[in-house]
Amino acid sequence: MKVTFPHMGNMYICLKAVLTSLGVEVVVPPMPSKKTLTLGTQHSPEFACLPLKINMGNFIEAYEMGADTILMAGGVGPCRFGYYAQVQREILEDMGLKMKMVVLEPPQKHISELLIKIREVTGSSSWIDVVRAIRFGWHKARAVDEVEDVLHRIRPREYEPGRADVVYKKALKWIDDAHDRNELKDAISKARQELDAIPVDNGREVVRIGIVGEIYVMLEPFVNLEVEKQLGRLGVEVERSIYLSEWINDHLFMGLLKIKGSKEARKHAPPYVNHFVGGHGQETIGSTVLFANRNYDGVIQVQPFTCMPEIVAESIIPTVSRDLGIPTFCLIVDEHSGDAGVLTRLEAFVDLLARKKEKNTVKNTVLQSSEKKGEQVCADI
Repeated sequence: MKVTFPHMGNMYICLKAVLTSLGVEVVVPPMPSKKTLTLGTQHSPEFACLPLKINMGNFIEAYEMGADTILMAGGVGPCRFGYYAQVQREILEDMGLKMKMVVLEPPQKHISELLIKIREVTGSSSWIDVVRAIRFGWHKARAVDEVEDVLHRIRPREYEPGRADVVYKKALKWIDDAHDRNELKDAISKARQELDAIPVDNGREVVRIGIVGEIYVMLEPFVNLEVEKQLGRLGVEVERSIYLSEWINDHLFMGLLKIKGSKEARKHAPPYVNHFVGGHGQETIGSTVLFANRNYDGVIQVQPFTCMPEIVAESIIPTVSRDLGIPTFCLIVDEHSGDAGVLTRLEAFVDLLARKKEKNTVKNTVLQSSEKKGEQVCADI
C-alpha cells in the first residue's frame, strides 16, 4: 500500500509524520503547480470549486508516482467539501485510475470513529502506536504554526526583503526531517535562532491585516497566490483567523485540545450570522468582528469562486465593516486568477489602509497635544 493525500498548505508535514511513524509507505505529491492545476481542471467539472480541482491534480500526480491509496478528509453541512471524496472517486474510476479512497469524516460523537478509519491505512499497528503517531504529527503541525507566526511578524519589518522566507523554507525542512520529539525540539530551536538573527526595524510602522475565509484557500499559498508573502513585502503584518493545528483540532479532534479555534469566532458572529451556514462562513463573520475589536487596520476575505458559505459571508461583511469601521476586501480565486492582477488590487487596498492609519495617527497626535495644553492652562489657573 502506497498512501497519498492532497496538499493543503503544510499539512503534508504532519500527515507524513503520522503515516511514516506507523510504517506506512507515503507518496507525497509534488507541491501544487500550474501542471497540477491544469491536470485537475481538465478532469473536473467546470462548476466545481478550485480546491477540488487542485486535489484532483494532486491525486493524478501521486498516481503517476505509484500511489494506490488516498487519505482524504470529509465534511458535513451545506458545503460541497463533504461530497469531494465521492466525486473524486468517480472521476478517478472514469479515468481508469484504480485508487482506494479512505475518507476521514469529522467524528460525530467519539474520537474512536476517526481512529477506526485511520486503522484502515495503518493495518496491524497497535492503538498505542496509532495514538503516539497522531500526537507526533500534531506536534509537527504546532511547530509549523509557531514558525509561521514569527514569520508574519518579521516579513514587514526585515531590512532585507526575502531573507525570512529563505529561513522559513529551511525551517519547514528541518521540521519535516525530524524523526522524534527531541529532533523536533531541536528543529524549532534552530528555526527560532535563525529567525531571531534576521535584522529588523522594530520601530517601523506597519499595517495589520486579518485574513479570513475558506480554510483551504487560506492555507494553500499556490491557490491564494501567496497573498501572505505579497502582503509582507508591502509592509503588512498578517494574521490568519485559523491555523493548521487549530483546524485539525476543530475538524478531526472535536475541539478536545484546549487551544484557540473557531469556537471563539462563532461566538462573535451573532447578530450578523446566528447559525451554521456551512464551511467557515460563520467563522468568517465572527473573525472579522474579532479583528475589528483588536483594532486591526483591515480584513481580507479569501475564497474560491462559487464557494456557497463564503458567498453568504461576503454578502454580510459590508454590514460588519460599516458597523465596526474596519475596511474589508474580498479576494476570489479560480483557475483563471493571475498574480499581477491580484498584486495590483492588494497594493491599492494596503495604500488605502496606510493612508487611513497615517491620518488617524496625526489626528490622535493633535488631540493629545491639545489635551496637554488644556491641562497646562488648568494648572496655571
